[in-house]
Amino acid sequence: MPDELTGKVAIVTGGSSGIGFGTAQRMVAEGAKVVVADIDVARGEAAAETLGVNARFKRTDVSVPAEVATLVDFTVDRFGGLHIMFNNAGISGVRGASLVDDDFADFHQVLGVNLLGVFAGTAYAAKAMGERGGGSIVNNASIGGIQATRGQWSYNSSKAAVIHFTKSAAIELGALGVRVNCLAPGNIETEILGNMVGAGLSDEEKAETMERVRAFLMARQPIQLQGQPSDIAEAVLFLATDRSRYITGTVIPVDGGQLAGNPSASAAFRALRSRED
Repeated sequence: MPDELTGKVAIVTGGSSGIGFGTAQRMVAEGAKVVVADIDVARGEAAAETLGVNARFKRTDVSVPAEVATLVDFTVDRFGGLHIMFNNAGISGVRGASLVDDDFADFHQVLGVNLLGVFAGTAYAAKAMGERGGGSIVNNASIGGIQATRGQWSYNSSKAAVIHFTKSAAIELGALGVRVNCLAPGNIETEILGNMVGAGLSDEEKAETMERVRAFLMARQPIQLQGQPSDIAEAVLFLATDRSRYITGTVIPVDGGQLAGNPSASAAFRALRSRED
């Protein structure tokens, strides 16, 4: 279904790279006008230039609600409305070695971007959408918000909160014609995982560590494919269009089946049973 977003206006936060940029590309290809929001001015401007005449860049720190409000006003002024909001901006924070030794220095920063940014993006976008007949808001969480892991308590807690907030917002905003849904990406090839596991490492050490991490993650998912930003973009596109008009308050994992179960563990169990037999 080509040109599904013709006449639509979208905002993509964290849109200068990774999932955000991949989604902005997909939206423009489907006919949307897109505002790329990011704190990285150089990359954001380059992204908008790459996307062409139907894209603009607006420097925005989503952890500052006033800047998110300005972003929405900028979008409506430039393109005449707002139909789609992808609250994608997120940071990993520092991976801690031990909870009891954490000084929580980055807790407020992680929650500010990953949670407050989604709160503000949802609220201000919904106001603009509600005044013009409705729209679709997609919040980006993580499978880390569903399945706990060690060392990422701030990140995982922020993403779990995004999931619950999405459901609450869907109940609140349905009367305005605004749908609110959530994605939970798994093993996606972006910078954020590298930032989580590669802090303090040299480029060579980081590359080697990432290779091992990718192999570990792939072994734990039923679909033996490396997830790409384009996989998230396709899910956002579905939730942004009328194909999902009867869907709200939903969380969709995009994880190669990782949350469904670990095939390597199943294989190990079968091997154990065969030895016992």
